Amino acid sequence: MTDPAAAPGSAQQKIDTSVPHSARIWNYWLGGKDNYPVDEKAGDAYTAVFPGIGTIARSSRAFLRRNITYLAGEVGIRQFLDIGTGLPTADNTHQVAQRIAPESRIVYVDNDPMVLAHARALLYSTPQGATAYVDADLLEPDRILEVAAETLDLERPTALILSNILGHIADYDQARSIVTRLMAALPSGSYLSVNDGSRGIDPVFEQAQDAYNESGAVPYNLRTIDQIAAYFEGLDLVEPGVVSVPLWRPDSDTPAPEPIGEHGGLARKP
Repeated sequence: MTDPAAAPGSAQQKIDTSVPHSARIWNYWLGGKDNYPVDEKAGDAYTAVFPGIGTIARSSRAFLRRNITYLAGEVGIRQFLDIGTGLPTADNTHQVAQRIAPESRIVYVDNDPMVLAHARALLYSTPQGATAYVDADLLEPDRILEVAAETLDLERPTALILSNILGHIADYDQARSIVTRLMAALPSGSYLSVNDGSRGIDPVFEQAQDAYNESGAVPYNLRTIDQIAAYFEGLDLVEPGVVSVPLWRPDSDTPAPEPIGEHGGLARKP
């Protein structure tokens, strides 16, 4: 993995193992091992209230895989800017894209030192393509774009991936503004992929998330379905639009999916 974009000294940031961290808890729910006892305790407490959280984590990952498959396989996107990468698991963005198109170029963005360490060790590119890691915060869209341009040609269509990250921004208007700023820098023919936890489907999920937010961990704010849909304002939604993620172009060999409290979509910039 090429990594021209990491900030100097970022690998030495302290990993706080005394406070549960969303990326590590998510990794735990997906069956990964890159977490600490504090994360497992928080994950188990959440699961005790809402056992379906593992289904949401897996469904979110499967939604991302189907998005990337569509982008690389059906519409020919060869550049991906994945912000809020999280800890590497199976079917990372570059793996899905480069299986279809080995020349694909991917920039990952996160600001957690543990994610940085694992990304540098595990996110290898094909020889024909490239991967890079930007150590930055979603609240710094201009810096993200500046450094991503070292690997991506932002005058060519690019897919912006925001998977379960916008909920970490407490102010919804600020979250929308960041999406608008990032998409404004990308040319016609680019795509926006968003999925986030949603309100209005499962009150038990909402209760579990509200309790988690009050536990001292970094909060994650569920959005209404209309709020998630508004991220795509001015873009052309790919069918079936903004839906619960298992319902977005499900694999033909899977049972009929049921809606869950996680909504997303994919849209093209005209």
